[in-house]
Amino acid sequence: MDKSVLLDVADGVATVTLNRAEGANALDMTMGRELLEVALRCEADPGVRAVVVTGAGKHFCFGGDLRGMADKGDTVGGYLNELTTHIHSAISAFTRMRAPVIAAVNGTAAGGGVGLVCMADLAIAGRGSKFSLAYTGVGLAPDCSTSFLLPRIVGRRRALELLLTNRTLSADEALDWGLVNQVVEDAEVLAQARALAARFAAGPTDSYAAVKRLIEAADPGLEGQMAREGRAIAAQALHSNGVEGVRAFLEKRKAKY
Repeated sequence: MDKSVLLDVADGVATVTLNRAEGANALDMTMGRELLEVALRCEADPGVRAVVVTGAGKHFCFGGDLRGMADKGDTVGGYLNELTTHIHSAISAFTRMRAPVIAAVNGTAAGGGVGLVCMADLAIAGRGSKFSLAYTGVGLAPDCSTSFLLPRIVGRRRALELLLTNRTLSADEALDWGLVNQVVEDAEVLAQARALAARFAAGPTDSYAAVKRLIEAADPGLEGQMAREGRAIAAQALHSNGVEGVRAFLEKRKAKY
């Protein structure tokens, strides 16, 4: 069985690939566990001096696997508590590790996929990429660090706009808002991210780590907020709004709240 998250390390650069292309790299329990495993391996390996995170196939990550959530029925709360524990621990590891982390965003990043973009130190997107938070569109609540990191990246009002209206940002808008650092042709995303990672891998890793620690120390509280996110999305998935929102999305109809 293929791994849901692939790790390749070469010349100091770790490439982490979300590997559920047939499901738009939606986050399920297996992927959550494997993402944490890979994050810890990158964090512990002194030979990893830069990290690139990308998605297999056409899309970066559609966020949570809604069909898998719907299948859990009344046990979805416990399922999401466990899933977010794995994913949030992975995000913490990527955010705190000494090596610079670069998101190479291909296609769509939605929901928790936007959180994986936010956790990266830098982000490069393809010209055709799109970004959508999507949570309230299906009656759920933010997770994957979005309620903490997104306002700090794009500002409070813009974060609220994205979270409340579920509007989709184009790659150029994401660049203008500061969600990504660079927009390139779609076919060049991974190559550009790897080139930047190679530059970091040849640079002063401890100096980069010091920069990351100082930025982190100036704005503590990520882990506590992610713990609150996990509880909130688990509770919302059991609420009638969450049940109806997910069901309506999967049935391709307008939700009735």
